[in-house]
Amino acid sequence: MALLSLAELGERRAAWQAAGLRLVLTNGVFDLIHAGHVGYLAQARALGDLLVVALNSDASTRTIKGPLRPIVPEADRAAVLSALRSVDHVTIFAEPTAEAVVAALRPEVYVKGADYATGHAPDLERLPEARIVASYGGQIVLLPYAAGRSTSTLIARIVARYGPAGDAGGGLCS
Repeated sequence: MALLSLAELGERRAAWQAAGLRLVLTNGVFDLIHAGHVGYLAQARALGDLLVVALNSDASTRTIKGPLRPIVPEADRAAVLSALRSVDHVTIFAEPTAEAVVAALRPEVYVKGADYATGHAPDLERLPEARIVASYGGQIVLLPYAAGRSTSTLIARIVARYGPAGDAGGGLCS
């Protein structure tokens, strides 16, 4: 389990293909890792032989989530993801979408949450990577969304419990 550049992953990709290994790729911010993330990544890993997680950089996270995110810096998010049993490799990308990562690695399976669907099909406006996967015959899998398990929900719970100043008088641990 390692943090690798896209170039390093590209070099390994040929060997994985030669060995007949099925590559699964997913991407996201993965800020404040929670049980929903862990379950999602385990389900994604079960779809193939290797799971690569493309992680939004801090700058790209701010672009798509706003100036207050991420809460956890990219190096720390990458370290936590790399420590998960289901994750084989992590790479960090700076663009708002993972199109370049998908194009470079050409995974057999590309995984996102079902919140990226319109009906039962991928929403191509919200999931531009799907067009690339379809162009080379890869599989797109949309996994069920874990209701109530999201970073936004977790942040809201923390703010409600501890207040916007960060302490509700009960003493916030560091």
